[in-house]
Amino acid sequence: MLKKISVRQARKGMYVERLCGSWFDNPFWKRTFAVDSEALLLRVQNCGAGEMWIDLAKGLDVADPAAPPSSAPAPAARSDGEPARAARARLAAVPAGRAAAAGAATPADAAQTQAAQLIARSKAAVAAVFDEARSGNMSSCAGVLALVDEIAASVLRNQDVLLQLVRLRTIDDYTYIHSIAVCAMMVALAKQLGLDEARVRDCGLAGLFHDLGKMDIPPEILHKPARLTPAEFDIVKRHPEFGHRVLAGIGDLPPLVLDVCLHHHEKIDGSGYPERLRGAEISLYARMAAVCDVYDAVTSYRPYKAAWTPLEALDSMAQWCLDGHLDAAVFAAFVQCLGLHRPVALAGADAQLG
Repeated sequence: MLKKISVRQARKGMYVERLCGSWFDNPFWKRTFAVDSEALLLRVQNCGAGEMWIDLAKGLDVADPAAPPSSAPAPAARSDGEPARAARARLAAVPAGRAAAAGAATPADAAQTQAAQLIARSKAAVAAVFDEARSGNMSSCAGVLALVDEIAASVLRNQDVLLQLVRLRTIDDYTYIHSIAVCAMMVALAKQLGLDEARVRDCGLAGLFHDLGKMDIPPEILHKPARLTPAEFDIVKRHPEFGHRVLAGIGDLPPLVLDVCLHHHEKIDGSGYPERLRGAEISLYARMAAVCDVYDAVTSYRPYKAAWTPLEALDSMAQWCLDGHLDAAVFAAFVQCLGLHRPVALAGADAQLG
């Protein structure tokens, strides 16, 4: 028999069937598990899920007299850095922090508010840029550079808060928020790879513009609530070239931004598009964009598919590295930069980047 309870009612000896809420707030490898230690109990009580389902056939109830007494302290209010850890906890357990003063806004709350405001501004700015591209009036990226700098600063302050909040998107704003997410991930990955400040900024700009060409796709195809037909997918595959043509008309863009726009769907084995580049023909920046683009796409809800959990995404992407689609070394760095603490053993993962 299953029973829904508050995580504050958790007791040692219970069997957790499922934590409620986003998978991002689930700091455990397994979806079902026994609460068999005081340390695990404390993590359950502080995981941020709010509620959970327990299986009474496998463990104790809230009021079960056989439940062993708990010496764990009451769950703390979400503490400084908890939203960041909640995102990293996609794949690793999160230690509890100090309790915040009752009723007081925590630094974590402030970080969430700042990130939410940044995403709202970014969405409006990206939508305006894409509209300019659609109408053929895009002539400069000067106004976007300040936005990239803001996103980069947010990533450096607390990247997981930003990446957690971009998950809260709607179907209609998917393309815009996806661009913001890829921008943020490109910045984080560029920092992880040790690129200089100018390159980090350029990578962020490339992430923001990588899907600009989707403005050339008819809305009924771009937002179709079902899988695309082969003919429709052929139309979608034109977006790198369209975006590249638009960006090529802007004189103040770094070359890597155009490169990423045109080549972020190329694959290491030469099976990608539009130019079927292979191996070393694909730049480091395009390989980075491919990893960031794929991760955000598969972990996002779409009308025709459920969002994958981060663990599911990493497992599949690791296989795609072995299949020759993604760069193994870039992917390994990506796993590290997002704090997804999962061992990645891939052929070529120790290869030199370049």
